[in-house]
Amino acid sequence: MTEFDPANFSAVDAKGFSKMVKSTPDSKLAEVMRGDLRGKVLDEVFNRMPTLFRPEKAGSTNAVIHWNITGRPDGGTDTYEIVVENGTCVLSPTPQRDPRLSLTLGPVDFLKIVSGGANPMMMFMTGKLKAKGDLGLAAQIANLFDIPKG
Repeated sequence: MTEFDPANFSAVDAKGFSKMVKSTPDSKLAEVMRGDLRGKVLDEVFNRMPTLFRPEKAGSTNAVIHWNITGRPDGGTDTYEIVVENGTCVLSPTPQRDPRLSLTLGPVDFLKIVSGGANPMMMFMTGKLKAKGDLGLAAQIANLFDIPKG
């Protein structure tokens, strides 16, 4: 599947989503993420995070992580809260707790990171990914989730 079509996301597994993102030009990803389907795309990605969580890698990690995805059509930012504690991962689309780590990045870069198509450390080093708070936790995030390798 090469067409980046948010209407099909619920029927696509993580590996299929990864392939879809990798085969779609950045300009098309940006167009979708500036449009009415942005919320559907972000909700689908974040709703899957708890199912891709690897508790065996988390150990005793307890953390509140805020993901700030910039570039909303109104100029704003969408913020999602992931809480990792006691070997579980829970999503809150409305941030309610103070984060141990806050990550901020653009929508296309976000899609590339969660689909395994970008190196988060390189994005951090080039300023595309901003991290505030526990940078050790930031370096560990990729290990906490089963990120598809499409």
